[in-house]
Amino acid sequence: MTPQSANRVALTGSGGFLGRAVSSAFRARGIEVRRLVRREARAADEIGWDPSSAAPPEGLAACSAVIHLAGEPIADGRWTPERKDRILRSRVDGTRRIALALAARPGPLPALLCASGINIYGVRDDAAEEAEAPVAPGFLASVCRAWEAAAEPARAAGGRVVHLRMAPVLGRGGGVMGRLLPVFRAGLGGPLGDGRQPMAWIEIDDAIAAIAHLLARPDLDGPFTLVAPETVTQREFARALGRALRRPALLPTPAPLLRAIFGGMADELMLGGIRIRPRRLLDSGFVFRHPELQGALRHILQP
Repeated sequence: MTPQSANRVALTGSGGFLGRAVSSAFRARGIEVRRLVRREARAADEIGWDPSSAAPPEGLAACSAVIHLAGEPIADGRWTPERKDRILRSRVDGTRRIALALAARPGPLPALLCASGINIYGVRDDAAEEAEAPVAPGFLASVCRAWEAAAEPARAAGGRVVHLRMAPVLGRGGGVMGRLLPVFRAGLGGPLGDGRQPMAWIEIDDAIAAIAHLLARPDLDGPFTLVAPETVTQREFARALGRALRRPALLPTPAPLLRAIFGGMADELMLGGIRIRPRRLLDSGFVFRHPELQGALRHILQP
């Protein structure tokens, strides 16, 4: 059996916006990152794996943790039945394969830090604290519940499992800001619908720091909400981004138009919102560098 390295983590989703940033930041901290790729490994820092195969990825036993961020993008197209199935299966099947692979390993199990989403709380604007087992309607809430349940084999085998219930991540080079900046820089930005819906968010450096914090604390497990303490409305977000760019942000996108273009995705991702506090993360001693939106936008947009 290969001994675990306390300074080595396996990472899925390393080609995505957050995954690239996590990989770079962890390596800068002296953490060895092994990227799980969906093909044969071609480099020393890669581990080949096939999420549809029962064969476990080789090399996980030599890692102290697996950070599982992979999943079909949820906002890259209208939610047809086929896309909804891919969104669900990409999260549930891959998570279950990794959890089973970890559970089957002899000796100490690597920790599993698995992405999830604040969508598990459903559409809500009640400033609620985190719930251990929320039951909420909606497609994304059901996806997140199934996603988290898929990690259960690792927990049942005695492993530490942390669910990273992430808000939309704000940063340069992709994600939400990659979509919004060209529109707002052109002076065409504005609120979606009536703009009153809450918009939860987290700045990318804080998201990475929170993952590192949870990785370094073996006493922490279960769900943690990765969201900035300040939740704004969609209208406030549009105004703040417009001010940061010195552009107008007055053009609302009518709700009927959004529903006509995006279907059910519009109600859950654009016209609905979630207000939630990162209670467990704050109680664990984590300190946000960018707890307020205006400061986070200044940091993201600085030259």
